[in-house]
Amino acid sequence: MRTHPHAEATYRVVALSGGGFGVEVKIPDRYPTTVKSFEDEAAAESWITKTKERVALEGASGKWFRR
Repeated sequence: MRTHPHAEATYRVVALSGGGFGVEVKIPDRYPTTVKSFEDEAAAESWITKTKERVALEGASGKWFRR
C-alpha cells in the first residue's frame, strides 16, 4: 500500500527574522523547508491543522497519486 509523501511530515511554527511566522516542514529523507508568511502563530497553527487534514484525506483516498 502506498502512503502519502507527506504522511510522516512534522510541522513546527517558527518566528521569522523580519517579523511574522513561518511553518518549518520536515519530511523524512528530504531537506526541511519553511512555508511563509503568517501574521501570527494562530494562523500558522491553523495552516498546520488544515494541511494535516488534507494529507490524511488524500492519503486515504489515494487522490494524491496520479500518473
